[in-house]
Amino acid sequence: MLFNYFMVLYSIKIDKGYNMSLLESLKEYSALFLSKKTPAYERDLLHKINAKNRIIGIVGAKGVGKTTLLLQYMKKQNLSSDEMLYISIDHPLMSATTILEIAKEFASYGGKLLILDEIHNQSNFAVDLKTIWDFLEINVIFSGSSALHLDNADLSRRVLKYSLPTLSLREFIEMQTGEQFTKLTLEDILSNHSKHSQEILSKIKPLKYFKDYFKFGFYPFYLEDEDTVNMKLTEAINKTINIDLLQIYSIDPKKLRNIKKILTLLCSSVPYKPNITTLAASVEVDPKTLYTYLDALQKGRIIRMVSATSRGEAIIKKPEKIYLDNPNMFHVLCQTPDIGTLRESFFSGILSNAGHSITASKKGDFIVDDKFTVEVGGKSKSFKQIKNMDDSYVVADDMEVGSGNKIPLYLFGFLY
Repeated sequence: MLFNYFMVLYSIKIDKGYNMSLLESLKEYSALFLSKKTPAYERDLLHKINAKNRIIGIVGAKGVGKTTLLLQYMKKQNLSSDEMLYISIDHPLMSATTILEIAKEFASYGGKLLILDEIHNQSNFAVDLKTIWDFLEINVIFSGSSALHLDNADLSRRVLKYSLPTLSLREFIEMQTGEQFTKLTLEDILSNHSKHSQEILSKIKPLKYFKDYFKFGFYPFYLEDEDTVNMKLTEAINKTINIDLLQIYSIDPKKLRNIKKILTLLCSSVPYKPNITTLAASVEVDPKTLYTYLDALQKGRIIRMVSATSRGEAIIKKPEKIYLDNPNMFHVLCQTPDIGTLRESFFSGILSNAGHSITASKKGDFIVDDKFTVEVGGKSKSFKQIKNMDDSYVVADDMEVGSGNKIPLYLFGFLY
């Protein structure tokens, strides 16, 4: 219905002699987009984008701020509004054309920068991007689902792809307070955590913000209205499964209920340790199909799997633990989320987002970078399970400053 309405309006303009081309219509929407106000806070990725690359991709989960980042990037360019064009690929007008056709016309009128939001909504986008690269003198920046993959090997070598993760605790606190904090490396935290904790404590009370962060702070849309965070996150989860994953993975729509059933199983009282055969039976699919669903959900940043194997091996084959992607999701989908599960979800997610490998450990909870054994728990957590192990650490919640190899959990939220 909405598409028909837009097409009727478009045909009326033609009939009345406006002779407005599709490109001109899209330029109007682009101008409206460019006129929007942007948040004062700028995420680090905005300053890392290498504008010299002709095709740049920014991927991430729904709600992490990709569209906002694109707008901030446009506003920083030394280009006129006529030289830039923003298009949301799910706009009804785009159903009447293709990325390539718009790019060709835009380039012919002197266009220099084409911004394509939610590019995965066009099924053959990779072919069009390859043609743009080969024949048109314009730069392209696109955003897409974190589950997006570039099947064309020739194109994937040409695209400079960045990942935009959920907000870190550091970013959340900076947004809340206006204070600036130093990003820490894993080495900083493991070797000198007391010093860094004291520096943070000289500015704020981190545990207060940490609790809020667990409830609503992983997605920047909380800035619009904290009271609607749960509703917006639920909508983002549903859209990722019902639209993005359905399209990217060609999933049978009749199986969506089975996929969502997986999420309800992750709301158990302890970190979910799957038996693949049992889990497949629970969601009424065969194990091979279950692997496909789990892979899609992980790439869509709905779940996070931790395996007993190190990076480089097929992690999807034997997940030792499965979590919802972050604590916010547990608060939305689970009636009484288990605090231990929330802590492990946060720790595994933040380390992974910061570029570290994380696998399951037989004695502790995790092994980081195939070297450090970590046990995650509350303030009273002891070294009992990992005693006499080299490079072992207890990462504890509800403590401001640690000592020795016992480190505050919140501190890992400053990794990016």
